Amino acid sequence: MAQDIHQRIARAQAAYVRCIDDGDLDQWPDFFTDTCLYRVTTADNHKRGLTAGMIYAASRGMLIDRIASLRDANIYERHAYRHLLGQPYILSESDSEARSETSFIVARIMRDGSTSLFATGRYCDVYALDGEHVKLRERIVVCDSSRIDTLLALPL
Repeated sequence: MAQDIHQRIARAQAAYVRCIDDGDLDQWPDFFTDTCLYRVTTADNHKRGLTAGMIYAASRGMLIDRIASLRDANIYERHAYRHLLGQPYILSESDSEARSETSFIVARIMRDGSTSLFATGRYCDVYALDGEHVKLRERIVVCDSSRIDTLLALPL
């Protein structure tokens, strides 16, 4: 069963980053359960158990609102991401959920074509399991650095 859950999570991860990298942000909340947690934080805050984060959303509705504000309210220099993911490491699994960690690297591509390393870190995830489907119940994005050089607008 561990191999099966690993493949299901790896497929979900690939679809998740493809959604963001391709700019299909309206679909991004669909990767989460209705009651969920999405938080972007630093490695230091995570290690110390601090819940403050650069981004915090406690429901799928808050994720939908975040995307709506990106489209209609926020002012930021347009850019895109390209994610590179490590293999998910399954920490635990049961019939109803799985916990995993996945390393990531995110490059940021600006409108002028310049590309830079934007963020590195890991996803600390709790997936709800429902048959062949997996959805994020919790995603804590733990960034290795506390320095983000621009408004963190797009989800990681």
